[in-house]
Amino acid sequence: MYEQTLEYGSIEYQTGDGRGEGGDTMARGLGWFSIALGAAELIAPGTLARALGIPEKEGLIRAYGVREIATGVAILKSEDPTPWVWGRVAGDVLDIATLMGALDADNPRKRNVEIALAAVAGATALDVMCGRKLSSEGGGPSLPLEYFERSGLPRSPEEMRGAARDFEVPRDMRTPEPLRPYTTG
Repeated sequence: MYEQTLEYGSIEYQTGDGRGEGGDTMARGLGWFSIALGAAELIAPGTLARALGIPEKEGLIRAYGVREIATGVAILKSEDPTPWVWGRVAGDVLDIATLMGALDADNPRKRNVEIALAAVAGATALDVMCGRKLSSEGGGPSLPLEYFERSGLPRSPEEMRGAARDFEVPRDMRTPEPLRPYTTG
């Protein structure tokens, strides 16, 4: 893992994620799972919708597939996957809500919906476990919490006051004449 000590004034800050490999390894596995599940939802939304007895939800399943792939990629690419794993949990809640709507008595594929709900509940449990593990291990670099010596400005406010008085908006950035408000005088 990457770690570095930064000095800010007389205060030292430790950077690095400070996590053990367990949470990160589990997050990587969930990231790949998310991409695989999203690909299935994106490639075959009709098949999934028919299997669940909700053929009118193909577009929604496709959108959920995009969400899964995006979350999976974010988990794999992020230095701190913690928020993205919690994003998976939020996505699981959406999936459960959608599946609960398909549990009505008129659905001939109700048994498939129950199996899907059990699978999503299992995935949700893994996501929550991973999220808790990552959250308890601490994540991301430690940043200074005291900004008393920082202003964010390259010069003092007094030196910068009036610095843009002679600025002229470039012609291509001005509001076109036909779109300007009509005024008299």
